[in-house]
Amino acid sequence: MAIAEFSWDASKNRFAFPGLTGSKLSDQVLIGNARWFIIFRWAVIGALLLFQIFALVASDTLTNIGITHQQGWPVAVTALLCIANIIYIYALDFRPQTRYNSPSINIWAQIIVDLLCLSVVVHFVGSIATPAPFFYVLHIALSCIFFSTIESLIVTGFVCLMYGIVLLIENPLLFMAPQSISISPDGPTLHPLKIDILLWMFTLDLLFFVVWYVVSRLSIVVRANERHLLDAYEQISRAQVEKDRYAVLMTHQLKAPLDAIRSKINLIKGNYCGEVPPEIRDVLLKIDSRASGMAGLILDVLKLERLKAAARDPGNLEQVNVESVIRKCIDKLKPIASSRHITIKASTRDFVVEGIPSQFEILLENIISNAIAYSYDGALVEISTAFDKQSSSAVVTVVDHGIGIGDKDLPHIFDEYFYTPRAALHNRTSSGIGLSIVKTVAENNKLNIKVSSEQNRGTTFSVIFQRAKNVPVPENEIPQSGSLVANTVNQAELPA
Repeated sequence: MAIAEFSWDASKNRFAFPGLTGSKLSDQVLIGNARWFIIFRWAVIGALLLFQIFALVASDTLTNIGITHQQGWPVAVTALLCIANIIYIYALDFRPQTRYNSPSINIWAQIIVDLLCLSVVVHFVGSIATPAPFFYVLHIALSCIFFSTIESLIVTGFVCLMYGIVLLIENPLLFMAPQSISISPDGPTLHPLKIDILLWMFTLDLLFFVVWYVVSRLSIVVRANERHLLDAYEQISRAQVEKDRYAVLMTHQLKAPLDAIRSKINLIKGNYCGEVPPEIRDVLLKIDSRASGMAGLILDVLKLERLKAAARDPGNLEQVNVESVIRKCIDKLKPIASSRHITIKASTRDFVVEGIPSQFEILLENIISNAIAYSYDGALVEISTAFDKQSSSAVVTVVDHGIGIGDKDLPHIFDEYFYTPRAALHNRTSSGIGLSIVKTVAENNKLNIKVSSEQNRGTTFSVIFQRAKNVPVPENEIPQSGSLVANTVNQAELPA
């Protein structure tokens, strides 16, 4: 059995670049990164607490490896980071965005406070004896990603300044004039150490600027490529809109003469133009059948375009009673399949979701009509619903016992004009648009669909509604599950 899950959240699946606004990222992306920084900082706070515990237990071990431990600094840094995190969360979630409370300022505050805390850690852990100073590189790289080139250069300069201050605090005589060393007879013994410290600082500062240059260049290239992709996407979107408009224009142009042809055929079939020989009547019936299929295709194309237009300009959402929509679809489909003796068994419960009522009816009607059209004669179509209180979600499941879908075809069933040779043999008037309409409705209403199928055994469609509300029904009004015997016709002859 093949199983596939389909999700069409417009905010995720449409190819867009919300982060690309000129030379730096948009506020939306900066807010997400600021939250990521906050989560990462909680992990750093936990590491500092573990370090404090280890320092209390094994302080001699830290001393032996060159880490100078004092009781106060880990606690002070941890407290400062905790307070800062709380302030960042308060500014992001509980204060409106203003000129002085923007995501960019929030990120800047986080970087400055983090660099100050990191400098304290570098000072006490060891600015030369340990690799702690290399953690400055992380902030430089992130600033190149989040900010413009000039702003990231300012961060790099601030990093070099902070590291120089740390070295100066540890070695107060580091930047004194060389002649002061010659006054003391012991001066030459300190000179090599001073050279080593200056060389180490110069090397790290050079490394910081090299990292800034490389990462900022890469960021510029990536953002330029994003701009090119965005331009290409906009061109593709415009071309798609024009293609859809052209398709609507063509279908409208075809609809008028087709309706005229069918009306003339009906006049001839009704003997309003005189007696017609049986041979000609058979030909007219075949012409009318093909014209009926083309009329269904035109209606499907028009409906699909209207749904796409609704996606570009969404209408007002309403509270929709899904059970009533299911019952309406069953009532519409049940009088059309008596020759095949298809049985529809409905077992539903009431729940309410937010969406577009007419589109929900289109979605469920297409799925149920598909189940009828691709079932074997005398088979059973089962419709059921389930509500999950914990996740506030609901599922409508439609099961048929028909021809099924092949494993290689299942991922493509929602593509426009796609149908398999087996499906075409079973339903010759299929337009290949019905499930494309289902996909568009699911995208407009942010629904997920799970499909499982096995050839010659049947197919199960599960439509998942998020943020559903359960509607309690009095016991005396609970609908009894039952079987509805319905006739069926091909999918193209049903309202899509």
